[in-house]
Amino acid sequence: MVTKDSNILEAVQKYPVIAQVFQRYGLGCIGCMVASGESLGEGISSHGLNADAIIAEINDIISKQEANK
Repeated sequence: MVTKDSNILEAVQKYPVIAQVFQRYGLGCIGCMVASGESLGEGISSHGLNADAIIAEINDIISKQEANK
């Protein structure tokens, strides 16, 4: 699972499905040079989006994906 404090690049490396969620919301954070030093909360919020809602969605997808392993 991830939190608002999770580093973007580290989270995507551990849970690649995060990239799909970012694409859905038009977030280019993963390819951004700042991503290596930015948290999920900072990256999402900087685009004017609700970080709590998107992180909850990410964690829901991660949970479902891990349950299917």
